[in-house]
Amino acid sequence: MDLNRRKNILRNLQTDILQNEKEILDALKKDLNKCEFEGVATEVQYVLSELGHILKKISSWVKPKKVFTPLLHWPAKSYIHYEPYGEVLIIGPWNYPFQLILSPLIGAISAGNTVVIKPSEISHHTSLVIERMLSQDKYKNYITVVQGGVEETTKLIQKRFDYIFYTGSTPVGKIIMEAAAKNLTPVTLELGGKSPTVVTKFANLKIAARRTLWGKLMNAGQTCIAPDYIYVDETIKPQFIECLQSEVKSLYGSDPKKSNDFGRIISERHFDRLTSLIPQNCLIGGESEKEIKYIAPTVFEANENDPIMQDEIFGPLLPILTYKDTSEAVKKIKEKEKPLAFYLFSDNNSEINYFKNEISSGGMCINDTLIHIANGKLPFGGVGHSGMGAYHGHFSFETFSHKKSVVHRKSYLDVKLKYPPYCGKLKIVRWLLKFIG
Repeated sequence: MDLNRRKNILRNLQTDILQNEKEILDALKKDLNKCEFEGVATEVQYVLSELGHILKKISSWVKPKKVFTPLLHWPAKSYIHYEPYGEVLIIGPWNYPFQLILSPLIGAISAGNTVVIKPSEISHHTSLVIERMLSQDKYKNYITVVQGGVEETTKLIQKRFDYIFYTGSTPVGKIIMEAAAKNLTPVTLELGGKSPTVVTKFANLKIAARRTLWGKLMNAGQTCIAPDYIYVDETIKPQFIECLQSEVKSLYGSDPKKSNDFGRIISERHFDRLTSLIPQNCLIGGESEKEIKYIAPTVFEANENDPIMQDEIFGPLLPILTYKDTSEAVKKIKEKEKPLAFYLFSDNNSEINYFKNEISSGGMCINDTLIHIANGKLPFGGVGHSGMGAYHGHFSFETFSHKKSVVHRKSYLDVKLKYPPYCGKLKIVRWLLKFIG
């Protein structure tokens, strides 16, 4: 697609999202009991902001990027030409079912690709809104929506695409990558894992409690970068627990089930999995109601061998563990797979630098949670088992673009130095090759 066509599609998406905002928010409410504030901030407006940024910058992004040309190649010019991969497959999850389909879709279109999208069958209502919106004639031949479950996804990944973008669990990510490898198809995998939070004795405990709970309990904990567990310095544990208890009430009241701002678990299967992880004795919460798929904000003490510490939680359960010194906390985190996000609460610069240099993670927030995903100037992605590749803003355009190297030489001059016979030329070539970098 040429630049004008890309812009037209992106503007049409912008218009359709604005016109269908109420329907999108209603669907999110039905699927996840997502309140209007979270629906707007983390789904609709998030996508609109990404669209606005890309529309503003795309004209400059698509221009060939000139680079240095070595003297040996003169007369010539060298540049990077951005070309689309071709046909892209985007497979989205159910937890942010609008944002995590539309955001990569926008990036793929901005780079000039055609796209097949597979929304999650679990977030059924939102997937239907997406299909209705994108099945209009103006998107025909550019965007195709495929509905279905495991069977349809399996068939899709067996077909030959030019690029695959997947957001979801690590086990399924491995299946996607294995299928892509058969055709040597490049992939971006946005996965998850157990994202740790460390609260040190140099932290503002009230702020740490509030911001950790906010990040954990948004979307009822069903967020890939939600704080998965907390390591707290053992000397401040009692005070920190008191802060957590106070802040839960401040955020969601004495009975979070009555709060208009607290979500629900996506399905009974996920509800059953989560409730099986709740211990008898909790510091906060522990209540649940299957009929409405409600699990209260729940905090409890845990140890490394507990079932809840083995896999990503993806729910409003927050286990707390302690550490004696920073090296112990780092050692315990490093024993696990590299996380998608790492959160540190501390006002001590040397401590901050220590953790920043020691812990490998997809992203990091110091004295807050989640917010790094909302900066379009930063790449978002994982490392190791938490994923590969990154996107958002210009990084989305680059992810979905093949960067083709081009050297354009002139034909009016042809120095014989590079041609045989080579006798007597080596000394000059050695000197010229010093300048290729």
